[in-house]
Amino acid sequence: MKVIIDNHIPHIQGFIEPHAQVVYLEPGNITHEAVSDADALIVRTRTRCDAALLDGSRVRFIGSATIGTDHIDLGYCAARGITVRNAPGCNAPAVAQWVFAAIHAWMQARGISTANGLTLGVVGVGHIGSIVARWARQLGFTVLLNDPPREHGDGSSGDIFSSLDELQRHCDIITFHTPLTRDGLWPTWHLCNQAFLDRLAHGRLIIDAARGPIADNAALLGWHGDVALDCWENEPGISQKLLEKAIVATPHIAGYSAEGKQRGTAMMLEALNEFYGWDIPVPAVTAPATGAPQVTLDGIAASYDILADTARLKADATAFESLRNHYRHRPEYRK
Repeated sequence: MKVIIDNHIPHIQGFIEPHAQVVYLEPGNITHEAVSDADALIVRTRTRCDAALLDGSRVRFIGSATIGTDHIDLGYCAARGITVRNAPGCNAPAVAQWVFAAIHAWMQARGISTANGLTLGVVGVGHIGSIVARWARQLGFTVLLNDPPREHGDGSSGDIFSSLDELQRHCDIITFHTPLTRDGLWPTWHLCNQAFLDRLAHGRLIIDAARGPIADNAALLGWHGDVALDCWENEPGISQKLLEKAIVATPHIAGYSAEGKQRGTAMMLEALNEFYGWDIPVPAVTAPATGAPQVTLDGIAASYDILADTARLKADATAFESLRNHYRHRPEYRK
């Protein structure tokens, strides 16, 4: 039994070894040849799990210690009997912390002293978007929600949703928290494109801490408003001009909290236990996955110096991957 693990996943060493041979590899070294005799993979978003990687291997379990699965060819895996598990919601409080640290930095830069009078649009109201919306209301923002899959689902959430057109007409700030999809009823690839931006009547700030291709980076570059970006198209080879424009710019680390990483690893260990019938002890995470019950904007800003991360990336865009891989996981906001 052999398990290959991305060596940048923290808090996992020593837990699986009693049950299997474990090999820790750099993401770039998780190759077709390396996985040919592996039974399971534990990866992050930097490993594309598809036919090019998996054909001919004996892999039957893939765990992604991240919230998304767009780096995994789910159709290919289903057709070949490969079970896929991810870690939904593991880093939701950290991303919400990043969003409001970014908004605070923008408000400071633009001389805005209060959230009162500002309307925030949240596109995608899952684990992250729901925390963002809840905190925003506490902070005094008017909040509009957009999430067609939830709006047209079973209606159990109780949320009131608005159309994208309503967000475009009324919102000062729009933040995206959707998965990346290219097909289906509501594709999100380039959801924020030139036409979207042209229809923003009051738009002043666009935030993308979800997936880079949700926002057309070329369109953002030509837009008159401000941008705060953690996710970029063509990572790690991001646009230098867009980096210069961005008021907040970080190397895809919005979810990189210590507690978020602990949750992600715990969820992978639980998934392995379920799949293989193992009894790996799963460490508890004391911080709630729903985020702090009460927040202040100054408190969030004090909990995370987002402009320090911005300065590091702006100093050297080519360091994107190194800054991400060696990021010092910050603590989540706790009142």
